[in-house]
Amino acid sequence: MSSVAAPGPGRQGPPGRLGRVATAMVTPFDDAGALDTKAAIELADWLMAHGTDTLVLAGSTGEGTSLDDAEKVELWRTVASETSAPVMAGVGTADTRHSVRLAEAAEAAGASSLLVVTPYYSRPPQSGLALHFRAIAGATSLPVYLYDIPIRSGRKIAHETMVELAHEVDNIVGVKDACSDPYATARLARDVPEGFEIYSGEDRVTLPLLSVGAVGAISVESHWAGRLVGRMITAQQEGRVDEARRLDALLIDSHHFQTGDDAPNPIPAKVMMNLLGLRVGQCRLPIGPPPAGLEDRAQRLLADLGSDGPLG
Repeated sequence: MSSVAAPGPGRQGPPGRLGRVATAMVTPFDDAGALDTKAAIELADWLMAHGTDTLVLAGSTGEGTSLDDAEKVELWRTVASETSAPVMAGVGTADTRHSVRLAEAAEAAGASSLLVVTPYYSRPPQSGLALHFRAIAGATSLPVYLYDIPIRSGRKIAHETMVELAHEVDNIVGVKDACSDPYATARLARDVPEGFEIYSGEDRVTLPLLSVGAVGAISVESHWAGRLVGRMITAQQEGRVDEARRLDALLIDSHHFQTGDDAPNPIPAKVMMNLLGLRVGQCRLPIGPPPAGLEDRAQRLLADLGSDGPLG
């Protein structure tokens, strides 16, 4: 595992522990809606061959809230043992005890790092959030990345809470930042210790976050544009800013495609993977099937990406 440090303000550096591009992988289901581990292996191998460095399993895009614990463990163990992919396991739930058990199970299943989302629905105070994250980190020897996504969880991790955990808990080593606030990210990059890694958790703001200290992206559009995302990140980190902007411009339609009110993530990603011949099935309820016309949009996006897409 790499021990490279995250770049501070005004300084670009190498990728973090997860590499430049971690893909928040969709979870394949068969026609009956059951977990399809064979398809998961095929998808994992395909993603690793198309620009992905690490796979995030059972996160938001992986429909983690619709998987039971046995399915999560089976998914983590299968991909970790049957592919070359480093596995980041999504173990966060709304219950601290449950999250601790999942963290222990993920480590035993072969995960190489953990992603822990802010507890949702209960809207705990910052003191409760800090104790929640400390309990989970204390149950494992794996690197732990916090997942700050207030639009889904209903509660943002306060700047002071994040900085405290980054300084005081040795294996809390980074954050998936999905807050759409580059100023807050810049402030965080300034105040966290050397080695604390910020990953963009929203493709549309990856380039701005790279400019203030992020080391890579935990991406959805890397399902179909992983190499392009990686090229953009590399260009920005190497100081080729105009090239990074040019590449990000090629991704704007991907940013727009990947989620929306009529087809929230991960519906578009599953449509795209099925279109590319990778069997991932449909989303479980309450997300459900795709709306009419989404496959046509996916085909147009692939055509527009051309040689920069997965078929190029």
